[in-house]
Amino acid sequence: MQVSLFDGAEPIAVRPFTGLRRTVLGDGAWIDVLPGWLTGADELFRLLAGGVPWRAERRQMYERVVDVPRLLCFYRENVPLPHPVLAEARDALSVRYADELGEPFRTAGLCYYRDGRDSVAWHGDTIGRGSTEDTMVAIVSVGAPRPLLLRPRGGGATVRYALGHGDLIVMGGSCQRTWEHAVPKTTKAVGPRISVQFRPRGVR
Repeated sequence: MQVSLFDGAEPIAVRPFTGLRRTVLGDGAWIDVLPGWLTGADELFRLLAGGVPWRAERRQMYERVVDVPRLLCFYRENVPLPHPVLAEARDALSVRYADELGEPFRTAGLCYYRDGRDSVAWHGDTIGRGSTEDTMVAIVSVGAPRPLLLRPRGGGATVRYALGHGDLIVMGGSCQRTWEHAVPKTTKAVGPRISVQFRPRGVR
């Protein structure tokens, strides 16, 4: 993994939200982005990579069952998270977005992208309330940057963010219903990345 030049000596901690920038996508969707929100993110990556009970999944894809191209771990509501800073991050996000979201973030889903062959296809988090209600999904990335792409459902221009080393992106409003996001495969040499997705109750 390529280590950030600014990360090595810093403690694992949550920064203030200074510098958070919102982009309005349209159709009621928006994203907030804050690079380097977590300090010590490379050390956190190493701890999560070695300490989380990762699992491989297989899913039905048309007429066959295929391997899910990433490792996964899901922390339900009230289940302790694998590092205290993740609970701190979840609580800080709940306070920051209390007025807009109207409820706290409750769960954490972790995805481990081991190399460029790991990916996630175009989708919205529409299992549960996200299919019919405005909601939020907050993603913190640690490890090497990988592109997160967003596009309107039905086609349109793609928005691209390279996320890693403690970067934060929050997808809000109608984003899960009216936009899709993906982490594409790549043949380029890329390091591993872990994303942590915080969601409210009933959103997957």
